[in-house]
Amino acid sequence: MTSELYIDVQPKKISIALTEDKRLAEYQEEEQSVSFSVGNVYLGKVRKLMPGLNACFVNVGHERDAFLHYLDMGTQFASYAKYLKQVQSDRKNLYPFEKATPQPELPKDGSVQTFLQQGQEVLVQIVKEPISTKGPRLTCDISFPGRFLVFTPFGDKVSVSTKIKSAAERARLKQIIQSIKPANCGIIVRTVAEGKRASELDAEMKILVTRWEDTLRKVQLAKELPTLVSEETSRAVGMLRDLFNPSFENIYVNSVEVYHEVRDYVSLIAPECVEVVKLYKGKLPIFDNFDITRQIKSGFGRTVSYKHGAYLIIEHTEALHVVDVNSGNRTRNKDSQEANALEVNMGAAEELARQLRLRDMGGIIVVDFIDMKLAEDRQQLYDHMCELMKRDRARHNILPLSKFCLMQITRQRVRPVMDVAVEETCPTCHGTGSIKSSFLFESVLEGKIKFLYHKLGIKRFTLHVHPYVAAFLNQGLFSIRRRWQFKYGFGVKVIPSQKLAFLQYEFYDKDGQEIDMKEEVEIR
Repeated sequence: MTSELYIDVQPKKISIALTEDKRLAEYQEEEQSVSFSVGNVYLGKVRKLMPGLNACFVNVGHERDAFLHYLDMGTQFASYAKYLKQVQSDRKNLYPFEKATPQPELPKDGSVQTFLQQGQEVLVQIVKEPISTKGPRLTCDISFPGRFLVFTPFGDKVSVSTKIKSAAERARLKQIIQSIKPANCGIIVRTVAEGKRASELDAEMKILVTRWEDTLRKVQLAKELPTLVSEETSRAVGMLRDLFNPSFENIYVNSVEVYHEVRDYVSLIAPECVEVVKLYKGKLPIFDNFDITRQIKSGFGRTVSYKHGAYLIIEHTEALHVVDVNSGNRTRNKDSQEANALEVNMGAAEELARQLRLRDMGGIIVVDFIDMKLAEDRQQLYDHMCELMKRDRARHNILPLSKFCLMQITRQRVRPVMDVAVEETCPTCHGTGSIKSSFLFESVLEGKIKFLYHKLGIKRFTLHVHPYVAAFLNQGLFSIRRRWQFKYGFGVKVIPSQKLAFLQYEFYDKDGQEIDMKEEVEIR
């Protein structure tokens, strides 16, 4: 299986698509103005204690206070709290964390009131994004993940991923880490560290220790609360850290800045693969060029079709996600109804496993498969689903099918479900139900171009339109586009864009910034 990553950087948002064998497997998008906060470390202040929940709310600068449960304070909370006071007591010299005195571990059955008080400063890390009406979720058990290792201050254990089965390799890795790790820290060895040399592990260890020391220096100098003292890497680099593997054939980026950022990171973790990072310079939008836009349009929405006319209906509720499997217009054979049901259900399992990753659906998922009478068929479907979900990085649990052919799945949720609107609002009537004659659309566009060229003085710009409209503007030896270029200069370019509706258009300047020329603003 080959994997490719596509990063589309726009002025207002950044989108990342991962394909496996050319099929869209994961998709993330976020506004440029919104930061991805999971992994960020804050010096916050306890706002309110909740003895009934054995938890507290901490102000970390978000709209809603973050939630910290007693069990998420970590066993080393006392060590953190004492060392935090030592760091803040001297703003010139940083007290070495290797010399910090470990404190007794927190008891599992303790109370939050015993160890925290209102107004107390705490060092916390976000483990779950704000979702719906809930604020972020926190932990005091700080960790800094790398490609091969996870660094945990004030831990004392070296743990090796259970996916590394070889006893000899596990012993080798433990021995290497024990010899290179500083005092007062724990290390988790990730699966990808299997077979790596001591020099590679040592290089990453030094990077992670430096991140922790930089965090402490920001804590030392913090004057206002809350303060962000360690920021997680960008979304592109963060995904690469967890996803990158030697099967990556290409990583395409359409932004020079992000291209250098990704290239620098790949050169750090896998120098031999740095050439797979490529800067996309094509005229078409990057997602259009690599058939990502079409897959996004067909992969999201309430109804998702798959093999032979069958389809899934996916509903999102406050408490859970519900998926209904329908056979659609498949040809049914009365003599093999059970075989038909099994075939439809097996195909539905494949599409569902893909949809869970694609939409990043979390929490409880209930799937209503087509009824099957034979217990062996239900077991076969369950085994098939478990096998398909092995590629999912999120923690999950799958229960066997009930007698009603319902399957229950729980999946780790750290951010809101990805919901891409695939239904298009009419861009020309804006909900009024009436539009100007489409025959005059060419004249409308030329009026906008004339206004840009003569009134605003913008000589170089691109016009993004639906591919059908682009084909109409480009047809013929002396096309409409060519006529515009002779009239207004060769800085006028027409680009087809699959994301736009039929009579929708967008203007961009030479720097890629959108020029607001919407139809509701009359241009004369």
